[in-house]
Amino acid sequence: MAKQITQEEFDKLKKKLNSLKNEGRAEIALKLDEARSHGDLSENAEYDEARNDQAKLEDSILQLERELEEVEIVDDDFFQKGTVHVGSLVTIDDGGEEIKCFIGSMTDLEDVIAITDDSPVGMAVMGKKKGDEVIVNAPSGSRKIKIINTEYKKNKKDSKEKKEPKEKKEAKEKKEAKEKKDTKAKKEKK
Repeated sequence: MAKQITQEEFDKLKKKLNSLKNEGRAEIALKLDEARSHGDLSENAEYDEARNDQAKLEDSILQLERELEEVEIVDDDFFQKGTVHVGSLVTIDDGGEEIKCFIGSMTDLEDVIAITDDSPVGMAVMGKKKGDEVIVNAPSGSRKIKIINTEYKKNKKDSKEKKEPKEKKEAKEKKEAKEKKDTKAKKEKK
């Protein structure tokens, strides 16, 4: 089964991937060039470190690419209203402790923890409604939790952000791409 994520989570992962591919690779290339300039590569610790960093970066890129290929993007209309789903903000009672959880892989909401839909708690609450009591089967043992509240909540940043007109957004993206290209060209000339 494909992992379900919201469009905003997909966009964040895609942005992170693009950052790793562009800025991350450029940074590693500079480190490698700097290390090469120090002479003999066989005894160059900086070069070895830069190559290790490059391997880690490429591994992270591959992981993100695989993750993005295997996800299913869902929106609020996909789900029955009032049920817990990916993108829900859920308040649970876990043994007398009230915990706010965002069902998804990441959130920037304050005082909220992110819980994936394939975690023990995530699997237990998916599709349930306010007032339902569920059993969580975790490696540490089973326990009962109660769903106090559920709502669909966009991340703070996204809900406060004003929508830019499409043309303005495209112009801004082109300007940023040109600046990156110019910066890269300057670095290559050095």
